[in-house]
Amino acid sequence: MPNRLARVNQLIKKELSQIILREVKFLSGVLVTLTRVETTSNLNESKVYIGVIPENKTESVFQVLNKQIYRLQQGLNHRLNMRPVPRIHFAKEKETIMAGRVEEILEKLKKEEK
Repeated sequence: MPNRLARVNQLIKKELSQIILREVKFLSGVLVTLTRVETTSNLNESKVYIGVIPENKTESVFQVLNKQIYRLQQGLNHRLNMRPVPRIHFAKEKETIMAGRVEEILEKLKKEEK
């Protein structure tokens, strides 16, 4: 079963990222990344983690995504040949932000060492 969940997560990530790329318009100068998907074991819900660069545009990106969530869900329903298709919910990606900060700190320490 865990193998199936991993495949479902990967499939949702792939298809939803293509839908978002083609159908959703964001502000210019904003990079939106679908980083990972976590689906519940009963396949009812999927939490889609979104990373936004620059970070100060995160709220506007989530407003756009949540405004179009119904259309995105419909597109996903049509593309996936599985039942049930999990309902999607968007969440802010915090792990990659933390990883980026750790990288910055390590770079500073490396420069100070030299």
